[in-house]
Amino acid sequence: MEDTIAAVSTAYGEGGIGVVRISGENAKQVLDRIFVSDFSLDNRKLTYGHVVDPENGEIVDEVLAVFMKAPNTYTREDVAEIDTHGSVVSLRKTLSLALANGARAAEKGEFTKRAFLNGRLDLSQAEAVMDVISAKTDRTFDVAVGQLEGRLSAEIKSIRKEIMDVLVNITVNIDYPDEDIELVVYNDLSNRISQIGDMIEKLIDTADTGRMIREGISIAIIGKPNVGKSSLMNALLRESRAIVTEIPGTTRDTIEESLSIKNIPVKLIDTAGIRDADDEIEKIGIERSKESFNAADLIIFMIDASDALDDEDMKIIDTIGERQVIVLANKTDLGRETCGGKIKTLLPKATVIETCMKDRSGVEEIENEIESLVYGGKVKQNESLLVTNARHEALLREANKALSDAKSMTDRGEALDFIDIDIKRSYELLGQIIGETVEEDVLNEVFSRFCLGK
Repeated sequence: MEDTIAAVSTAYGEGGIGVVRISGENAKQVLDRIFVSDFSLDNRKLTYGHVVDPENGEIVDEVLAVFMKAPNTYTREDVAEIDTHGSVVSLRKTLSLALANGARAAEKGEFTKRAFLNGRLDLSQAEAVMDVISAKTDRTFDVAVGQLEGRLSAEIKSIRKEIMDVLVNITVNIDYPDEDIELVVYNDLSNRISQIGDMIEKLIDTADTGRMIREGISIAIIGKPNVGKSSLMNALLRESRAIVTEIPGTTRDTIEESLSIKNIPVKLIDTAGIRDADDEIEKIGIERSKESFNAADLIIFMIDASDALDDEDMKIIDTIGERQVIVLANKTDLGRETCGGKIKTLLPKATVIETCMKDRSGVEEIENEIESLVYGGKVKQNESLLVTNARHEALLREANKALSDAKSMTDRGEALDFIDIDIKRSYELLGQIIGETVEEDVLNEVFSRFCLGK
């Protein structure tokens, strides 16, 4: 018999309500011991009453409670939930009473782990639960909900079915070579493996975009002093976050802010102007700017379009090298001494946008370019099936490698027994994504990343 578990399922802190969740065979008994009401506690009926300490009759809180009978619950076990006032004290006392009357404290992610073990969710759907909870933008939320609904699971199951068909055909030819059956033709087998590999490759191609949508990207704004970096940050944030003056070197440290650009979570870093400086404090800020530059996913390099490129600009250009960069030719209201063509010669991979931070012209174009770079031209904004999880991406790559090895052996005409091994490995690796062939230590690692109460 599984233990009955309990935990606070809402964030600690002051709020309108807080929820204590109880799941397991004895959930109803635990609730009956600590919940007192003048009304009958019927299945799936929210009932008014009080949490009461059965030892001394002390009323802890005025609450609403509900009991939900298995299997139509989140965990597919009997579940009870108590809606208390959103007080840390009320939640702590209510949970303590539940633990003293037949429940034990739930581990991180244990409710969702039970939903997985009881067959309500597969493993990729279970992992999507935390993505839904932690989503910071509408796009991140939509992708996570799609995974929770089973879109990735359905695709993985479809690919595994294709692989199983190949395995069955191989097995029949190995076990019954003299029977009147469809023989494996190596050329056809190679083509089928290639087709399945293309299906996996299509998913892998979404992984970079999926990671950025899920985790966000870091963008460092770099350039020499007084080219408009702080003004750009304020423009993207739609607020005056960074100090803007005509004095070069105003920003002496990195300033970091989180925002959403085109539904992409972004960590924006305004850096100190990079130049040769004598001031010790400014030197420290410049070093931190270089660290932010090295760690950023994307660079925005700002230049003064009204002035010729100087040695400081050239040093930054040399540092950028092959990095992904958007070059902003700012201060176009003062002239265009440096044109985009010259920049493209020095940085062939750069996108050059002319801007004027005084009137914030070019900001929308910058946001559109960031969106374009994130999606890489491969995935449309309404694409619902993205690989957002690093574990899933790694398994897809391993599965694809196993298929590639099987195809190489097929093309060489090697024995079906050896080809069968790699194709089976690909099948099993894909099974780990949805939890059909996953080991216990992997499950423990996955659910240890969850919050308590979920």
